[in-house]
Amino acid sequence: MTLAGKQSGVSHEHMLNAKNWHPGPVSLRRATQGAEMIEERDIFVAMRDGTRLALDVYRPDKSGRYPVLYAAALHNKDMQGPDVADVLPPQPAHAPLWFGPIEAGNTRLFVANGYAHVIAQPRGSGKSEGHYGHEDTDHYDTIEWITHQPWCDGNVGMVGISGYAGEQWRAAEQGHPALKAIFPYDACSAYGGMFGFRDFYPGGVLHTFPYLLDVFSTVHEARGVPEPLLPEQEELWKAAMANPDFKMYQNLFNILTQKGQRTFIMFLSMIAPWESEDAIERAEARFRKIKIPFYTGSGAYAYTYKLHWLGAQNYFRNIDAPKKLLFAGPAHLERPFHQLHDEIIRWYDHWLKGIDNGVMHEEPVRYWLMGANEWRTAADWPLPETKWVRFYLCDWGRLSEDEPVAAGLGGAAALEPDVFTQMPLKKTTKVERLRYMTHPLPRDLQVVGPISLTIYAAIDKEDTNWIVILKDIGPDVSVQTAREGERSPPADLHERELTRGWLKASYRAVDENRSTPGAPFHKLTQSSIQPVKPGEVDEYKIQILATANLFKAGHRICLDITSMDVPTGTGAMTNVEYIPYHICRSETVTHQIYHDAQRPSHLLLPVISNRQPSAS
Repeated sequence: MTLAGKQSGVSHEHMLNAKNWHPGPVSLRRATQGAEMIEERDIFVAMRDGTRLALDVYRPDKSGRYPVLYAAALHNKDMQGPDVADVLPPQPAHAPLWFGPIEAGNTRLFVANGYAHVIAQPRGSGKSEGHYGHEDTDHYDTIEWITHQPWCDGNVGMVGISGYAGEQWRAAEQGHPALKAIFPYDACSAYGGMFGFRDFYPGGVLHTFPYLLDVFSTVHEARGVPEPLLPEQEELWKAAMANPDFKMYQNLFNILTQKGQRTFIMFLSMIAPWESEDAIERAEARFRKIKIPFYTGSGAYAYTYKLHWLGAQNYFRNIDAPKKLLFAGPAHLERPFHQLHDEIIRWYDHWLKGIDNGVMHEEPVRYWLMGANEWRTAADWPLPETKWVRFYLCDWGRLSEDEPVAAGLGGAAALEPDVFTQMPLKKTTKVERLRYMTHPLPRDLQVVGPISLTIYAAIDKEDTNWIVILKDIGPDVSVQTAREGERSPPADLHERELTRGWLKASYRAVDENRSTPGAPFHKLTQSSIQPVKPGEVDEYKIQILATANLFKAGHRICLDITSMDVPTGTGAMTNVEYIPYHICRSETVTHQIYHDAQRPSHLLLPVISNRQPSAS
């Protein structure tokens, strides 16, 4: 029992069994597509330290005990219930009324299929008491309370995406025996906790997702006159305040000046933009604790958020338990969240109701192959049959499987770099780039899995942000000749962005022992940061987030290399959902990229043999 729990003088068992009702709890009965439902809202449940958490219960209105689908996240529980769907049909991500946090799932559908749906508000947020960050046993205690209710049959699973998925991993780690399985889709970071640095900021390049998320926040924050921080944090804060890159973004600098009294995730990222020294070891210890079955995944849209796309893959790779992985296409899930529910119910019918419905007889990995626009299945991720193919950067913006000419045969001109110079966002919105493309492909090419780019480059400053973009360009029926107009790819070719990669130049140190093909594992700790010596050529291994795409014959593989990202909207916001932009340099930087035999800059692609669809 925690110190706070001891001081309360109330036993753990008494607290868990007490029904501390909020004045006037709502208890309703309403028809739901073939089922009657009881609603009980604002139930207050005491944790072992006396802190009371608010939750809502939705259950079938007939006698009996039911398995429970439990959901919890920092998002406002009051917008998760079935009444939201009465006024807001599912919204696509480009709709003005798409609102990210409506993520706990379709209550009516769960109840109609014989489940109770419990939606809880974690401590320090919404109507729940306490301070966020002190909840290491709260899921255990909440599940314990659930199992004591007369409508619970003792079997609990969890539902909900994004923040709700992150809490599922935390609950699985806490290990209540009644929690039999989880379905953490759009899973949050695997390393360093739910907002861990590695999956949130691949390559150490900060972005503004926490700032954009602040509009959703229900975390209790008190704002007053800024007070001194702890001595170590105070020094980090002073350094962040003096950082011209942060000061250029006044919307973020505004957060810094308030010393963590608002948007605390963004604040902490700016004063300590690195991974803690023990984050990897602690994460690996967490992985070993989780033994229950899980069904994780994300969609191709999530490479923009990063933590979901990487979190799903890192959990799947590292945890030894019955598991499945689902990678959907590039269209973002609608809100209120209602998709994937047939699969969720199949999963829990098997693990909570004991129905042998075949869900565990199927191949464990299912992914949407863009370009072909069809489902495929696999035995593992990355796919066991992956062939790693290098495409080398060449003069004239070409990308080729041919290796650079051996040293001494190409002449001195072959050693000359490609160059671009980027002015900062305070002076321009024009993003400079180097672009490399293959010739039109002679046959279809399937690229499925993680990707990496190795470049040998020099800059004229102490740091930069490498931002690389992989695209499918085409179709292209041109033939290169000496005739004017055919000397370069046509300007009107369709471009389809697939994925991106990021690396802050000073964060280039790689942990070779944890790296795998297509996935360089950067150290990202404060001690590993190495400022660049201007003019010196360094090797940069850049992780490009995984994709699954069929490049059709006649299309081109395209790689853009840039160093700046621009907000697409006004007021430092974005035009489409909450795709974050990145914090880039406040000074002009010249970049030189080499691609000779001694410095063979190349793109490493996971190529899969062309095969027939294996999933409907």
